Amino acid sequence: MTLSVVKQERFWWTVSILVTIAGIAAMLLSFTQIGSPLRPALDFIGGTRLQLELDCSIPNNCQGPISVEVVRELLKSQNLGDSSIQVIGEHGLSIRSKSLDPDQRTKLQQALEEKIGKFDQKQTQIDSVGPTVGKDLLNSGLIALIVSFFAIVVYLSLRFQLDYAIFAVIALLHDVMITVSVFAILGLVNHVEVDSLFLVALLTIIGFSVNDTVVIYDRIRENLQKYPDEPIDHIIDDSVNQTLGRSINTILTVLLTLVAIFLFGGETLKLFALALIIGFVCGGYSSIFIASTLLGWWRRRNEKNSLKLKKT
Repeated sequence: MTLSVVKQERFWWTVSILVTIAGIAAMLLSFTQIGSPLRPALDFIGGTRLQLELDCSIPNNCQGPISVEVVRELLKSQNLGDSSIQVIGEHGLSIRSKSLDPDQRTKLQQALEEKIGKFDQKQTQIDSVGPTVGKDLLNSGLIALIVSFFAIVVYLSLRFQLDYAIFAVIALLHDVMITVSVFAILGLVNHVEVDSLFLVALLTIIGFSVNDTVVIYDRIRENLQKYPDEPIDHIIDDSVNQTLGRSINTILTVLLTLVAIFLFGGETLKLFALALIIGFVCGGYSSIFIASTLLGWWRRRNEKNSLKLKKT
């Protein structure tokens, strides 16, 4: 399979721009609804989360799905009307509320059991995080992202040149932006929340994507040294095709593992795996179709400007 990425570069850029615009629109809509571009989990804002599941071993205890409206009315009666409610499957329930002390949690569980049914104590999970801890986690994660981008710019500038570094970071921002956009949409549609594992996923995506971009850039640099008189468009296309098999095999190998984790890894790892799947697919796409073509466009532009200066 031979690709001509430069010939259709505007198509690749247009696809990325449209997806990014859709993501920004979703984040703006999310911000107007919940005051945040993404729906933050307990890790970041603090509070208490109760995850409960009906005990279906008790006769007539799981006759139907849990009603969100019933749960919401019960929470309002206990001055917890602003809590977040999510039904997991038919018989699971997740409630995120303001911080509750042990007595309040016990009272809430008893009220829920009276309305809904007995819960399986073995499946009950209760998490509490203070608002200060949540804010520190968010700040630390954002600082880690910023530092990683800066370190990548420095590393690629030293290993290659500054223009390589700039377009590699643009490709990384593209991958992070699309991953965040998908979770913004999921937050609006399905109340999906992002936690500290999501930041870990973003950092992992950055590492994977820049590694794939470096492989292609390495081949571009080698071919530029071997064939200095060859047009930059041919160099870009040849370099991408020479590394294409390696890129596809790497992505597919990683995706097989991530899909297995997503399907069989349990609720805790499901969203983490989903973020990685989206980010790794975007990372492969951006390395092949965005980072390489932007570098080619920039070099062509510089060549044209140099010719104009010589003529004048």
